[in-house]
Amino acid sequence: MDNRQAIGSWLSGPRAAAEQMGVDFGYRGERLGLPEHGPGSIAPLGRRFGALFVDWALCMLIAYGLLSGGDWQASGNWALAVLLVLSLLTVGTVGFTPGKRLFGLRVVAENGERIGPGRVLVRSVLLCLAVPALVWDRDGRGLHDRLARAVQVRI
Repeated sequence: MDNRQAIGSWLSGPRAAAEQMGVDFGYRGERLGLPEHGPGSIAPLGRRFGALFVDWALCMLIAYGLLSGGDWQASGNWALAVLLVLSLLTVGTVGFTPGKRLFGLRVVAENGERIGPGRVLVRSVLLCLAVPALVWDRDGRGLHDRLARAVQVRI
């Protein structure tokens, strides 16, 4: 094996090395029965981060203006509580937060139906902990979505 191939496979990660050996992982969402492209397909990570950024900015503004009394340091803690409430109310009722709607995303159950209130609570609490959201599976779903048996899809 050439050194460039060894370094390239190491930098590309285990998935790229397995694909070079002929392993077919399929597309994201195939195991869940979702389409590869278009409405109902797995939401791309860029859109999901964009939606979270918009939601966090909105929560910071609400916390700064209404709850922290103009103290930026205290508004960060309040913003986390606002994000929890925002997620519970909006994902639990319409299936998306304002940021997700802006980016064309929706949270649904793995079977495509609306996500129930108990699962919304689990998902929202884990999202506020941040660590589960940073652990992904091969479909690009965060641990918070896997434990809540939910998936973020394009509208």
